[in-house]
Amino acid sequence: MPVLLPVASRLLLLPRALLTMASGSPPTQPSPASGSGSGYVPGSVSAAFVTCPNEKVAKEIARAVVEKHLAACVNLIPQITSIYEWKGKIEEDSEVLMMIKTQSSLVPALTDFVRSVHPYEVAEVIALPVEQGNFPYLQWVHQVTELVSDSSTVLP
Repeated sequence: MPVLLPVASRLLLLPRALLTMASGSPPTQPSPASGSGSGYVPGSVSAAFVTCPNEKVAKEIARAVVEKHLAACVNLIPQITSIYEWKGKIEEDSEVLMMIKTQSSLVPALTDFVRSVHPYEVAEVIALPVEQGNFPYLQWVHQVTELVSDSSTVLP
């Protein structure tokens, strides 16, 4: 019979698993869609994460980053609960998580834009490189965001 770990022990393992996934460690068997013959440069696309106070704000920012070609696609994940320390006090809020797909080279411009329009004093903008994936999708992300990556400036 398998030994069940207490909940706290299982939760401690979660960050390590997520970090392993995000570290870009190659899988034991690369998939044909993301193999070296695809032409995709690992890490050239990123998934950026931004939390927003509500769906209205998230939709406004999502639409703007897609219109400005700072992102190819934004998924809105509603009703997440965030627990964090802010100014010495533990807070708990309902938020909307944005998952933004973009070129890694555009993450600084994306971050600057989000900071300029976001209502939070300190906006969460974090990005993880995409090491592998469906090559046609990754290629599409590059194509949609090409207009910005060819330009040296992005207007807010």
